[in-house]
Amino acid sequence: MALDPGSIATEALAGLAEERVDHRFKGLPPDAGGLSVADLAAQRRNLFTGGFTTPVLALSAEHLEHNLRLMATYTTRHGLAFAPHGKTTMAPQLFQRQIERGAWGITLAVPHQVRVARAFGIRRIFLANELVDAAALRWIAAELAGDPSFAFVCYVDSVGGVELMDAALRGTERPVDVVVELAAGDGARTGVRTEAECARVADAVAAAPTLRLAGVAGYEGEVPDADPERVHAWLRRLVALAADLDKAGRFQGLDEIVVSAGGSAWFDAVADVFAEIPELSLPVLKLLRSGAYVSHDDGHYRKLTPFNRVAGEGALEPAFRLWAQVVSRPSAEQAFVNAGKRDAAYDLDLPVAQVVRRDGTERPATGIEVTALSDQHAWLRTDPDADLRVGDWLGMGLSHPCTSFDKWQLIPVAEADGTVVEYVRTFF
Repeated sequence: MALDPGSIATEALAGLAEERVDHRFKGLPPDAGGLSVADLAAQRRNLFTGGFTTPVLALSAEHLEHNLRLMATYTTRHGLAFAPHGKTTMAPQLFQRQIERGAWGITLAVPHQVRVARAFGIRRIFLANELVDAAALRWIAAELAGDPSFAFVCYVDSVGGVELMDAALRGTERPVDVVVELAAGDGARTGVRTEAECARVADAVAAAPTLRLAGVAGYEGEVPDADPERVHAWLRRLVALAADLDKAGRFQGLDEIVVSAGGSAWFDAVADVFAEIPELSLPVLKLLRSGAYVSHDDGHYRKLTPFNRVAGEGALEPAFRLWAQVVSRPSAEQAFVNAGKRDAAYDLDLPVAQVVRRDGTERPATGIEVTALSDQHAWLRTDPDADLRVGDWLGMGLSHPCTSFDKWQLIPVAEADGTVVEYVRTFF
């Protein structure tokens, strides 16, 4: 069941609109200093003629809306509950839009991110990570005690972790729900390696009065040498683990059993295997956690998205474009623009030169390639006959949404003609 959009703290979101534009937010028009974000948005300035300075990262209003709608349709069609991974964007305005489109809640990765989500009224949070920090656990316990509607679930993957959680939570009012994380293989990061050890962890949870076993989970993106056969096989292990723990009577005091997986590269496999989940003693919450779909990208996820493999589902559209300006053209084969590692994701792929803009006209960036990044410059290799001049704007596509969002605190959202209609605030 989806949450009412009113679960987002409307006052906190309204506060974002009243935040003042100043030197903290790169790329925004200098003459907008002192305006509220709402007032600047109401001016509907043009990204290219409205005083924005380079470099500036923009989101496509049309592509953003398309991606949100497409994934909501996909999860509904396949009978999946959806807790999109909020660590991708850390943008409460986008959390709101995801929940408005039917998301069960929001997935996060570390306690700070949970604090951000709670500050903006998120009532259902899935922490896709182990949590053994005593101070963070006590804060979670206080949130649970103070808000009966707050639902929180996190991973466990060791008896030692269970013991640390229990010690930190002694004397708290509500038990913390946990799911046993099944590792995707010996080379994976966190997670229990064997089913026998999963059973021992489940027994430890049962013996801890401060915890409650709510289900099982994992991340299929860590399957070694992942291919459809290996990913499907691991997901079936996850489902079998849920069935075995249920048969052993380890799920007590629940309304439903959580079975969760799903990044942005194999959610089609998750849909396939979760459709096969057998009847258990309680209803099953089939929880998908994909996050990169919001902006998609022009590199890593463009190649990996399941929409490349499945027919009739549609396609995601890259929503980010980084605009920089040519500041130097020292030779016919080389040029430099004023955006670098501080502005562009580069951990998976370098930015891709897409369009050149001059005097209000755009054309394909033919013969132009980004070959390296310095802190504040992108190195361009250019064909000798490439028509590129100092002062031109270069629009670049990016790879890896997670490390694109976290370099920008306030991101303009622009329509196809360049009209900026809103600004997305991030909290990293």
